[in-house]
Amino acid sequence: MKNAEKPLSIVVVEPDQERAMLIVDSLSAAGPHEIHVIAEFTGLARAVTAHNPDVVLVDVLSPSRDMIEELSLASGPMERPVAMFVDQTAGGMTKAAIEAGVSAYVVDGLRPDRIKPIMDAAIARFHMFQRMRTELETTKQALEERKVIDKAKGLLMKARGIDEEAAYALLRKTAMDQGKRMADVAQALVTAAGLLG
Repeated sequence: MKNAEKPLSIVVVEPDQERAMLIVDSLSAAGPHEIHVIAEFTGLARAVTAHNPDVVLVDVLSPSRDMIEELSLASGPMERPVAMFVDQTAGGMTKAAIEAGVSAYVVDGLRPDRIKPIMDAAIARFHMFQRMRTELETTKQALEERKVIDKAKGLLMKARGIDEEAAYALLRKTAMDQGKRMADVAQALVTAAGLLG
C-alpha cells in the first residue's frame, strides 16, 4: 500500500477576493492542497510565519520595493519557494524580487491554467538552489578544515622536527585515539599553540 502524500501547504497572498478565489479553485483542481489566503500586505511576514507554508504564491498588480522587502521577511527565501505573479513591473523590480529570494517572477499577470506549472517550477528551482547552497557551505567548511589541518601540520613539523607526512600521520592517529575528527584535533592544537605563542 502506497503512502498518501501530505497535502502541500500553500499561502496565497491576494488582496482581491475574486482573484483569490480563482487561484484557490485552480489549485484545488490540481490536487489536495491546504490553502490559506492572506489579503493584506501589512504584517505579511507575521501572517506567513504563522501558517509556515510549503510555498507562497503572491499575486499583485505592480510590486513596490517595500512589498518585496516585506515578502523577503515573510517568505524566508531560504526556507520556502515563492512564486510572484505581477501584471506590470517597474525597472529593477525583477532583479530585486529574485535577490529577495523569489523563485519565480511572472510578469503579465496570473492565469489559472499557469498557476500549477509555475508553482511546480518555483518549487523545483528553490530545491535546486537549496542544494547548491548546501554544497557551497560543505565545500567552504572542507576548505576551512583543510587550512586548519595544514596549519596544525606546520606546527607539528616545527615543534617535533618531522616531515609533513609524519605530522599528518600523528594528527590522524591522535584523532583516532581520541575518537574525534581530524579537523577538531587540528583546531585544538592550533588554539593551544596560539595560547602558548
